[in-house]
Amino acid sequence: MFLKNKRDSETNFWISYADLMAGLLFVFILVIGAIVVKSMVLKQTLASKENSLENSLSALLLRDKEVQKLKRLLAARSNELNASQEALLISKNALQLKTQEIENLNNILLAQNTQIDDFNNKIILMQNLLDESNASIQTQNKKLQDYKNQVLVLSNSLTAKEDALKLKDKKLLTLLHSLDEKATQYDTLVAKMQSQKARIKNLTGVKIRVIAALKKSLGKKVSIDAQSGSLRLASNILFTKNSAVLKPQAKKELKKIFINYVGALTANKQIKSQLDRIIIEGHTDSDGGYLLNLNLSQKRAYAVMNYLLSLRFTQQNHLKSLLVASGRSYQDPVLYKNGKENKQASRRIEIKFRLKNDDAMHEIESILEYE
Repeated sequence: MFLKNKRDSETNFWISYADLMAGLLFVFILVIGAIVVKSMVLKQTLASKENSLENSLSALLLRDKEVQKLKRLLAARSNELNASQEALLISKNALQLKTQEIENLNNILLAQNTQIDDFNNKIILMQNLLDESNASIQTQNKKLQDYKNQVLVLSNSLTAKEDALKLKDKKLLTLLHSLDEKATQYDTLVAKMQSQKARIKNLTGVKIRVIAALKKSLGKKVSIDAQSGSLRLASNILFTKNSAVLKPQAKKELKKIFINYVGALTANKQIKSQLDRIIIEGHTDSDGGYLLNLNLSQKRAYAVMNYLLSLRFTQQNHLKSLLVASGRSYQDPVLYKNGKENKQASRRIEIKFRLKNDDAMHEIESILEYE
C-alpha cells in the first residue's frame, strides 16, 4: 500500500510538472503572438504613415526636422522589431529545447514507471512466496506438534510395557523353575521313546529279513530286486511287440522262474505266514498314449496270471487266492543314472509279494524317518 501511494505521488508530481511546462509554453506563445501582432500593427502604422508622407510630401519637406525625427524613431522601432525577432528566434529555440527536455523527461518517467511496475510485480511475487513459506512453516509446526504428541503417547505406552515386561520376567523365572523340574521327567520319557522306537524298527525290518531269506533260498537261480524283492522279466522275452499273447517258448522259462520264486516264499513257514499277496504287474515305456499303454500292460499282466493259474504247482499250493494282476502303463519307468528313461528295461513284467500289514509297516517307517 505504501509503495502504491508513493507511486501515485510520483506520478502526480510529474503530471504537475508537465502541466507547468505546458503553461509556460502557452504563456511564451502568447508573448510571441503579442509581439507578432504588435509588429503587424507597427507595419500597418508605418505603411499608413508612408502613404501620408507621399500624400503630404510638401508637408514633409516643410517638416524635415520632424521627418528626421520620425525616421530616427522608425529606425529605433525597426531595431526594436529586429531585436524582438531575434528574441523570438531565441525563444523558439529555447522552446524546442524545452520540448526535447519534456520528451526526455517523459521517456525517463516511462522507464521509471516500467521499473516501478517490475519492482511491484517482484514485491507481489516475494509476498506470495513469503505467504507460502509461512503456510509451510505453520504446517511443519503442526506436524512437529503431532510428532511430539505421538512421542508422548509412545513414551507412556513404553512405560506401561516396561512395567508389564517386569511382571512377565517374574512369571518367566517361575516357569523356568518349573521347566527345570520337568526336564528330568522329559529325559525319562525320551529314553522310553527310544526303546519303543528300537522295537518298532525291529518290527518294520520284517520285509528286509524276508528279502534276505528269499535271496539266500534262490541263490543264483533267479535275480531279484534288492530293495523290493520283486522279480523282473523283460516283455520282449514273453511277448511280441504290441501283443498280449505269451510266446510258447517263453512259457517254460516263466514256469521255472515262478516256481523257484514262489516256492522260495512258500517253503519258509515264517515267510508264508506273513505272505498277503503275489502281485503280477505289467509295465510299458512312455511311447504312445497312456490309456493305450495301460490297456496293453493290463492284458499282459492278465495273460501271465492266467498262465500261472493253470500250473499244477499253483493249484497244489493253493496260490489262486494270493495272485492278483494289474497294469501300470508307464507310471513306473526304469531310468538311467542321468535320469533318462531306459525304454527297453521299462517294458517288463514284475512279480512281487506283499506281506500282511505291509501298508502299516510302510507308514510306521515313514513316521520314524520323519522323526
